[in-house]
Amino acid sequence: MGSFSGFIDRNTQRSIAVQLEGALLISTDLFPYFVLVALEAGGLLRAVALLLFYPIIWLLNLTRHRTAALHAMIFISTFGLKIHSIKAVAKATLQKFFLEDIRESSFKVFSGYGGKKYVLTRLPRVMVEPFLREYLDVNCVIGTELKVIGRTCSGLVVPTGADRAEMEWFQALKVACGDDQLIDVGLAARSEDRSFLLLCKEHYVISPQEDASPLARKDYPKPFIFHDGRLVTRPDPIRFLAVFLWFPIGVFLAVTRVLVGIVFPYKVALPILALNGFRIRIGVPVTQKETDPKSVVESPKTKGTLYVCNHQTLLDPVLLSTAILRRVSAVTYSLSSFSEVISPIPTVRLTRDRFKDREIMRSMLERGDLVVCPEGTTCREQYLLRFSPLFAEIADKIVPVAVRARGGMFYGTTARGYKWLDSPFFLMNPFPWYEFNLHEPVSGRPDSKELCYDIANGIQMLIGKTLGFECTNLTRRDKYRMLAGNDGIDQRN
Repeated sequence: MGSFSGFIDRNTQRSIAVQLEGALLISTDLFPYFVLVALEAGGLLRAVALLLFYPIIWLLNLTRHRTAALHAMIFISTFGLKIHSIKAVAKATLQKFFLEDIRESSFKVFSGYGGKKYVLTRLPRVMVEPFLREYLDVNCVIGTELKVIGRTCSGLVVPTGADRAEMEWFQALKVACGDDQLIDVGLAARSEDRSFLLLCKEHYVISPQEDASPLARKDYPKPFIFHDGRLVTRPDPIRFLAVFLWFPIGVFLAVTRVLVGIVFPYKVALPILALNGFRIRIGVPVTQKETDPKSVVESPKTKGTLYVCNHQTLLDPVLLSTAILRRVSAVTYSLSSFSEVISPIPTVRLTRDRFKDREIMRSMLERGDLVVCPEGTTCREQYLLRFSPLFAEIADKIVPVAVRARGGMFYGTTARGYKWLDSPFFLMNPFPWYEFNLHEPVSGRPDSKELCYDIANGIQMLIGKTLGFECTNLTRRDKYRMLAGNDGIDQRN
């Protein structure tokens, strides 16, 4: 049995089989992935039930009853759920955490093979297959099969699945590759079942401490742009316990921060927010030189200033207003009634009719300053979506604003969940922060429609350069089709 350390194979046409947990992934702990399924597909109470049951799961694993522990996690996290909900979580949420846990050395070996690729895992196949096929070009996934009645998960597994120890993987892989065919190379974790290596010509075993560096983001097999889910970090037992204990404190903080924003004037609200952990920073105006879309501002024909921001959360316009100490209005495509009620600034919904929306925005500019986010939706990663050029048609004075926001525990955006909880979740973070970088004004309302596109693209490039983000031509529709299976129009409030 060979040593994995320093192994490089140059025959790219050979086949390879690898274990997911412990070999391709650094961690062997399955608990975080079941917590994510329980939380995102089943709700908070189901995830808490799984957390409360964890001591028993830990004891079962300790006494080498790993199959029983796996079955318990599957039952608690999937019983009664629709199978399409689990598939949606696998595609929208789990991929982020799989990518962050890939072992760099294993990935370099695995990706170097052009032959048939097999991955074996104890996780339910439905949870891992979207990631493995989309990002790693895997041909065959051998994993635990959930027992589904109609379209509903029973919480049980198909007896022939790969959830059992010893020779189950051997038999499943033998069927997958053919009775008389051997796989060229096999990678296995030292702590996991290695019976399938009997079907491999070459064996390489990885110890938990060996080459445990995660794959760098720049080395991901394809750009990772969209994902969903509320939790920022991988919910291992200790971290998820911390989230659970923090939750009531976070709710109190969120309510307090909302009340501060509504009741107090800007100059008073800023220091109070800073005292309870919320940081808001505004950068010095940046002079554009290389990517200036149009630097000369003519005499304005509209009374207000149009602030054009990249979109981080629903709080962008509110916190920009607080940061610049000026009252502004905001327009949005999707805003819940709850968010409208708690918003300290005026908000108006757009209709998605270009002519009506143009008149709405123009009339608001006649009454004062206006904030727009021309991406039309948020993006969590370091990418900018395509900027709609509509804003360039209606404003004489445009101020580009580069926005960066972070929360260490919860995401304040969602594609599949309840939109009205977006702002509360962001405000529940222990130390959320916002940064605004205002650029010098540029002029809008050009003579031709083509110039409007030039202005929109130029401002997108300007903001992207300031933030270090990559500009794309992706749209709101692309995001929602990937994460939620719709066009992002009829979302739940």
